[in-house]
Amino acid sequence: MDAALNQPKIYTVKDIYALPDGKRAELIDGQIYDLAPPSRIHQKISMFLSNEISTYIKNNHGTCEVYAAPFAVFLDEKDDKTYIEPDISVICDLEKLDEKGCHGAPDWVIEIVSQTSKSRDYMIKLFKYRFAGVKEYWIVDPDKQSVMVYEFEKKIVERYDFGEDIPVGIYKGFSISIKMQ
Repeated sequence: MDAALNQPKIYTVKDIYALPDGKRAELIDGQIYDLAPPSRIHQKISMFLSNEISTYIKNNHGTCEVYAAPFAVFLDEKDDKTYIEPDISVICDLEKLDEKGCHGAPDWVIEIVSQTSKSRDYMIKLFKYRFAGVKEYWIVDPDKQSVMVYEFEKKIVERYDFGEDIPVGIYKGFSISIKMQ
């Protein structure tokens, strides 16, 4: 039997754009992953973090921009087999932005873990973001009430509990405390 017949189908960004309206998915290395609708706590955390980051940037006259999902990130412009919608993306090189999304690695990515995204967020995306050039990656886990912080350039990995001040690596002097009630 021909080995090519046993190969899984490799999808591209074209396939993502061909999905029916309202259908959300991510594409990682040619494989499509359906995105489940976010939970209420997921949205609450996303709104809180987006507001905190946006307010800090505005108050400090920063030029970086904050985008919450759904927002397209094409990690590698030469690769049409990866399309990701991070929960929060902070992009400081505005040349990477156009009407379709971000072309290249955001400076800071935050993923809020759900039951259906755990292995992707903790393993697959961790690897992809690190090698794409993301400077800082946060994995927020509402079930564990913790945040894993990866500062790739400094080779730092820290774990914080909700309620603790979490220093932001790309902004010296800025920290965030996630308090959920």
